[in-house]
Formats: sequence, C-alpha cells, structure tokens
Amino acid sequence: MIKLAIATALLMSAFTLPTHAANTMMKCDDASMMKAQSDVDAMTGPMAKEKKATASKEMMMAKESMKAKKMDDCKMHMDKAMKSIGKM
Repeated sequence: MIKLAIATALLMSAFTLPTHAANTMMKCDDASMMKAQSDVDAMTGPMAKEKKATASKEMMMAKESMKAKKMDDCKMHMDKAMKSIGKM
C-alpha cells in the first residue's frame, strides 16, 4: 500500500514539475515588460543598487530582443532580471 502511494506521488510530480517550470517564464509582451520594469524600479533595501543595475541591464537586453523579434532571448533576459531582484 505504501509503495503504491509513493509511486503515485512520484508519477504526479513527474507531470507537474515541467508544467510549473514552463509557467515561470515571463511572457515577452508590452504588459509583462512594463510590469517587470516597475518591479525593478520599485526595488529598495540593502544591495538594491547592485541588483537594480543587473536587472536594468537584463531588461534593456530583453527590450532589444523584443524589437528584434527574438522572443526566446527576450523571455530569457526577463527571467534573469526577475531572478536578480528575487521575484522568481
């Protein structure tokens, strides 16, 4: 009985983890870009200056990628920006 429960839990997690990972990627559109930029601009606290600089660089690269229609690169840079400020 316990083996069945463990097997079921493992099987369920195998199907939910990839879905969760896919959902953590930000969309590369104007609304998401504005939200991410406002999150970066609102940073305060210790180490905010350093993290804000890193996130701002990533956001600039995301905007350039979006203009060049490189959506995968745009999403990657937005994710990096959000991770650098601790939002993901």
